[in-house]
Amino acid sequence: MQLPANISLETLTPEAVAKTIDHALLKPDMTTDEVVAGCQLCLRYQTASVCVKPCDVKLAAKVLQNSGVLVGTVIGFPHGNAPTTVKVFEAEQAIADGAVELDMVLNIGHLKSGRLDEVREEIRSVTQAAKSKLPTCCVKVIFECSLLTDDEKILACRATEEAGADYVKTSTGFSTGGATVADLRLMRAHTSPEAVHVKASGGIRTLDYLIECLQAGADRIGASATAEIVDEMRARKAATESH
Repeated sequence: MQLPANISLETLTPEAVAKTIDHALLKPDMTTDEVVAGCQLCLRYQTASVCVKPCDVKLAAKVLQNSGVLVGTVIGFPHGNAPTTVKVFEAEQAIADGAVELDMVLNIGHLKSGRLDEVREEIRSVTQAAKSKLPTCCVKVIFECSLLTDDEKILACRATEEAGADYVKTSTGFSTGGATVADLRLMRAHTSPEAVHVKASGGIRTLDYLIECLQAGADRIGASATAEIVDEMRARKAATESH
């Protein structure tokens, strides 16, 4: 769903808000029943996607088959420390299990060590492996912005674009901080809008903050408070229309 050029409470609809959300089901203690319930919530609200742990991809793909809700998962999550070969295997396995979107964590330590060529080539390897299995696969690269300097974020933006991935993403939601408006503006400013999209993730729990993130340049939002956000949008729209 195309977002309006001028993003605001007035120009957005509840349906458009829902279609910006990747509903996150990534907590390590989440049960199978909770995963199914989360997928059913995605069905009811018609989110853009669900993002599940790799072990839950097959289940999510079954629940969401032919629903219009995409199935995504995480690669090298949450710290990005796996060798490239392992990340590539994870990506290929995820696609075989039914995932069509992959959120991979870059190697944070290598980025901070100045090993930019290796960081870029790892992103390229995962992206190429994914798209050779599924040409329409969407690959998002998680930076973990709270651990990086602004200069490192800019280098990560360039590496992601040069490697051919589809999105830059702020955070895993499992580190020391989440999405900030400043980081989103920085990431949008240092990637080509026609080539790379921006995903905000981590700490987005209210409608107002979701809208701020969209206004700062994001077009996809990672969140677990999906029902609360969309329900608030519906309530505020209804209140506006009743006056």
